[in-house]
Amino acid sequence: MREEEEDARFGLQGLRLTDIAMPESSPNAEQPAADNDIDSPRNQSAKVDVRAKVRALPATPGVYLMKDSLGRVIYVGKALSLRSRVASYFNSAASVDRRTRDLVPEIYDLDVIACDSEVEALLLEARLIKDIRPRFNTELKDDKTFPYLQISTREEFPRVEFTRKPRTRGVKLFGPFTSAKRLRGAISVLQRIFRFRTCSLDITEADERWRWFRPCLLASIGQCTAPCNLRINKEDYRRDIRRLCMVLEGKKTALLEELKTEMFAASTELKFERAARIRDEIKALETLNLRGNLKDHEQPEVFPIDPKKGLRGLKKILNLADVPRRIEGIDIAHLQGGETVASLVSFLDGLPFKHGYKRFKIKTVSGIDDFASIREVVSRRFGRLREEGESFPDLLLIDGGKGQLSAALDAFRLLEITPPPILSLAKRDEEIFLPGESEPIRLSKHAYALRLLQYVRDEAHRFAQHYHHLLRRKASFDE
Repeated sequence: MREEEEDARFGLQGLRLTDIAMPESSPNAEQPAADNDIDSPRNQSAKVDVRAKVRALPATPGVYLMKDSLGRVIYVGKALSLRSRVASYFNSAASVDRRTRDLVPEIYDLDVIACDSEVEALLLEARLIKDIRPRFNTELKDDKTFPYLQISTREEFPRVEFTRKPRTRGVKLFGPFTSAKRLRGAISVLQRIFRFRTCSLDITEADERWRWFRPCLLASIGQCTAPCNLRINKEDYRRDIRRLCMVLEGKKTALLEELKTEMFAASTELKFERAARIRDEIKALETLNLRGNLKDHEQPEVFPIDPKKGLRGLKKILNLADVPRRIEGIDIAHLQGGETVASLVSFLDGLPFKHGYKRFKIKTVSGIDDFASIREVVSRRFGRLREEGESFPDLLLIDGGKGQLSAALDAFRLLEITPPPILSLAKRDEEIFLPGESEPIRLSKHAYALRLLQYVRDEAHRFAQHYHHLLRRKASFDE
């Protein structure tokens, strides 16, 4: 393979492969004492050079490669700001921190690769670790518990999955990645551009029954092309997946050129709608760095909860026709005993879907009245869904007891809307109240279904309190 092709495969954007490749000598081979001695003249000289290089680094996202005295890459990391992240290795705390104390004395030089966005830095870091196998990234080279992005290849409509147990056949793998939260965030950002599916449905184009399937929230907000409803054919969907793979492989520039060519051809053929769609995709890719940093898109990981078992448990306990894939939770909070706010959180397949979160200022209720506040929030939320022709959640959870549940049901009656499956969860004894049932359901505290409901309830409470604190801080500043 030609050297230019190697550079393109690694996505090094101008950094030559020979500059970062490890020599054939063992990474653990003994070095001359002068090379390993932190106080040696050679080391001190190198340290000064590295510090000068750090000061000249850009404050942009990217990947940094730490090198030892023989020029071997010993560590690869990513950064939202290269200058501040790399500089942190050369302060006094880094030399004693257990995570960096062994690495810092061996850093003689470094290289950086600037990226357009934190998402691209995350993807590039994973590719470099996999290909270079740096010594201080050892845990990521072999430990299969680290997260991967997995794309199925044998399905008509390939799914994109987060997994810690990657399959060996029928999939295309990217990773491992250093952070589960950041990987979930990257998937969320990329999904807004390529609109791929992340569900576990087995969809075939020949089965006409899929035309009557109700798509999930992602289709409603334009983040999935809804192959589950056959709104896209398999050729067009697989083309989108191929474009996603190009970005994951560091070929965004080549993809942009390809899209511009397609857009020009569509315009020449007077296919203006297609040209407009391609134009929007080009714009989304070009502004990938403006779509917020990954902290805004991070999705929390749940270790004590098994989402799939929790969803199956809810289906059984609540006598639902299907597993509730989309769950929404509502909670109320009060601002210093006066102004009332509410939160609505959305879960997909048992995990938080932060793009579906909503905040509400209560407008029609004076003083503290949780029941009236719940009626207002439910009325505003479901009135708008009906008005816009959007689907309802598969399950609605209200934080509270029988009174809060009755208030929510009152709102549906006033709207003359048949409510989705609905329940309330009282925190004191973790009792589940259902419409028309005089006695609550009490589950084992270890039940997967209860744990999932608690997670939705607690996330709604956290989000409401966060909004409450934002408003309180604003009120304090206004004073």
